[in-house]
Amino acid sequence: MKYMILSYGTQQEYDALSGKDTGQPAWSPEDVAAMVQFMESFNKELEESGELVETRAVVAPVHTRRIGSRDGVPFVTDGPYAETQEVLAGYWIVECHSFDRATEIAARLGQCPAPAGAYDNAFADIRPIAEHSEDMGF
Repeated sequence: MKYMILSYGTQQEYDALSGKDTGQPAWSPEDVAAMVQFMESFNKELEESGELVETRAVVAPVHTRRIGSRDGVPFVTDGPYAETQEVLAGYWIVECHSFDRATEIAARLGQCPAPAGAYDNAFADIRPIAEHSEDMGF
């Protein structure tokens, strides 16, 4: 079974990572390097185990466009969005034997190095990926 692990962040967190003063815990160049090294090692281990299908980071919310429709007329809004705090920051698609195993993999993301307090409210979602319409449950 394939699962998607989704990680989230805020524009403020992206700004803190890039060295801007945001009132959030400050990220030093060494903190960023440790995070990158952790992610590279994490991804390599999943690749070597055969469980990694794909992974990608997503750029900061400020570079987002939202497409909607009002009365059948499309409209575009540039991000970031005041009504949304956390946005998708990255994802992994893993193929493993169970939801529990996908949960174990996602839980390891909590070991990623960061300045004290930077990940106090961090979370990830794990969602099974439907291979067929019958998998959707409706």
